[in-house]
Amino acid sequence: MKTFINDDFLLHNEVAKKLFHDYAKDQPIIDYHCHLSPKEIYEDKKFRNLFDAWLSGDHYKWRLLRANGVTEDYITGDKPDYEKFLKWAELMPTLIGSPLYHWTHLELKKFFNIDTLLSPKTALEIWNNVNKQLETLTARKMITMSNVETIVTTDDPVDDLAWHKLIKEDKSIKFKVLPAFRPDKAFNIELSWFASWIETLSKVANIEIKDSKSIKAALRSRIEYFHERGCRLSDHALDVVLYEAATDAEIDVILAKGLKQEALTQTEIKKYKGYILTFLGQEYHRLNWVQQYHIGALRNNSKRMLAKIGPDTGFDSINDGLVAEPLAALLGALDETDQLPKTIIYTLNPRDFEVAITLMQSFQGGGIPGKIQFGSSWWFLDSIDGMTKQFVALGNNGLLARFVGMLTDSRSFLSYPRHEYFRRLLCNVIGEQVVLGYFPEDYELLSKFVKDISYNNAKEYFSF
Repeated sequence: MKTFINDDFLLHNEVAKKLFHDYAKDQPIIDYHCHLSPKEIYEDKKFRNLFDAWLSGDHYKWRLLRANGVTEDYITGDKPDYEKFLKWAELMPTLIGSPLYHWTHLELKKFFNIDTLLSPKTALEIWNNVNKQLETLTARKMITMSNVETIVTTDDPVDDLAWHKLIKEDKSIKFKVLPAFRPDKAFNIELSWFASWIETLSKVANIEIKDSKSIKAALRSRIEYFHERGCRLSDHALDVVLYEAATDAEIDVILAKGLKQEALTQTEIKKYKGYILTFLGQEYHRLNWVQQYHIGALRNNSKRMLAKIGPDTGFDSINDGLVAEPLAALLGALDETDQLPKTIIYTLNPRDFEVAITLMQSFQGGGIPGKIQFGSSWWFLDSIDGMTKQFVALGNNGLLARFVGMLTDSRSFLSYPRHEYFRRLLCNVIGEQVVLGYFPEDYELLSKFVKDISYNNAKEYFSF
């Protein structure tokens, strides 16, 4: 009997099947943006059961459990692990149309060789089977069996990167684990914890931060600290893109107000964010880093649940703010002095795909293929429709062939089949182009195309 997750899953023509099986499937993975814990990698975390490995921190799943009427005690509360897992199994038959149905069964197949569909009837059988395998299937083994070559974590500038140092020194770890510089707390001056974080940065950098000169010196010292420990990427959550040009003297006044937690005008916030982001971009350019802009999330919409269980728990959405003019101004400020680093732009609102793709072509150059990238479909767009739209939009107004491909953006060690999902969809889209006569059936050409997007482009772009 043909299983649901079979060899030709999502591959709807013979060209797609050949491209995936012969060229894309076995390419190594460079996961250049994720939220895995370096501590858990170093300690080779062992999971107590399937809930711990699969559901304990996955707000993608939590959102749909809530939508199905499951109460919080079965999601983030104190119900027993198996009862929480059973609620996920009960949800499965309702997930037609959802990528989570696909990811669930890809992960069961990839890591545990389970073809059985998850449902209330099969939940106990799958629970017992997986828990037995998890006695020996640890975090590092999950990474290795996924053919992962490089992992880039997401790290606070004040982090000492001690776990990364231990990983690098451990010769039994065959894959690379590198840090990425995530300085959101340095430029979100309007948030309540800004002043306390700046105080921590001052202590870590051993620099009293009181004005524009000192905050730049502190951030530069941390960038160099990260660089010495293998960092070559930064990441910024630009939920709303804000930019306005500012002088050093203006920033001195604005920063002083921020450190005292005084009210700031919208213009002052724009000036401060633009100033810090421009400085950071200049530093990345100096060190040949890649900067990433994640644009368009509206976070913590339920203030009640934020107060109850905290951030990153599934109460975010797509934002609809306009991005073209401030993003053009931010990139333009770096381009004006020829200090624009390699940049990846991700937009969470699909409305902005063509906006970002056409805008970024204004800043290509310097002899670097694909210097400014349009990042993979992200978060709410990790779906057949979202990924396909991203491929088509990039092909229409950019160079799909130069695309650096997929990432997990995940906190789960079981998330690597998302790369397979991406590669299957990519091969299917290309196969459809060939079948329709839009592209030649030239496998020397096509094989390079899919291997580059799956692996080679990222390898070259990030200089790993």
